[in-house]
Amino acid sequence: MKHFLIPTDRGKKNVLENNIIRIEASSNYCRIFFNNEKPLLVAKVLHWFQDHLEEDMFCRIHRSHLVNRTHVCEIKNSILTLSNGDKVQMSRRKRHAGDLILKLSA
Repeated sequence: MKHFLIPTDRGKKNVLENNIIRIEASSNYCRIFFNNEKPLLVAKVLHWFQDHLEEDMFCRIHRSHLVNRTHVCEIKNSILTLSNGDKVQMSRRKRHAGDLILKLSA
């Protein structure tokens, strides 16, 4: 299991990559959703996370969403259902990512 340091306003937070369910962008901030704690808001853009997290574990499915492939439970009509019950819409241009998620999870 790989650890990841997330810079926050109170220093750096050490988390396991597998505990991150998804990351949602909002302007220059990102909200990180975990499977074992409440969401965390950090002042980083989504592209920063995409560059620093494992490429084979995380997938960009929308301009504002990066999801952990291991937490995808179902893909139906371009809507991903995640392990925490969240439903996230895939963009039309990123639908090929859904096929990739299905191949890697099989």
